[in-house]
Amino acid sequence: MLNEGDKAPDVALTGSEGEEVRLGDFKGQKLVVYFYPKDDTSGCTREAQDFTALAEEFEAVGTWVIGVSKDSPKSHAKFRDKYELKVRLLTDADGSVCEAFGTWVEKSMYGRKYMGIDRATFLIDRDGVVKGVWRKVKVPGHAEAVLKAARELA
Repeated sequence: MLNEGDKAPDVALTGSEGEEVRLGDFKGQKLVVYFYPKDDTSGCTREAQDFTALAEEFEAVGTWVIGVSKDSPKSHAKFRDKYELKVRLLTDADGSVCEAFGTWVEKSMYGRKYMGIDRATFLIDRDGVVKGVWRKVKVPGHAEAVLKAARELA
């Protein structure tokens, strides 16, 4: 499980156009990586829209925002276009990135246990060090809290 002070792993993800994106590609810039369970569901849509609404403010403080789920690049492109999202959505098809960040967890719904993505967000500084961790995220007000932390990060 990744914690504050840890070096973020230089993992590879897939972009909505099929391109490889590595976290190391963002070295020298601040980065928000948020993990979410599924494209086009109510909570995940709201979270993506909240980050999108603040996209220019994140950009103004030199911070990239990327969302990660196990959905396909095609699903991400459809989700992005449907809601005019300004955050970059990346695919973790094999779950290795979720494992590296500690967001692939056992969940329970109606007494049934299953594995899934825990909604979590990580703020990474210009040197690739994790400076903020939010786990078990509640969507309302979350994007604003992450923006506040990004502003305070030198």
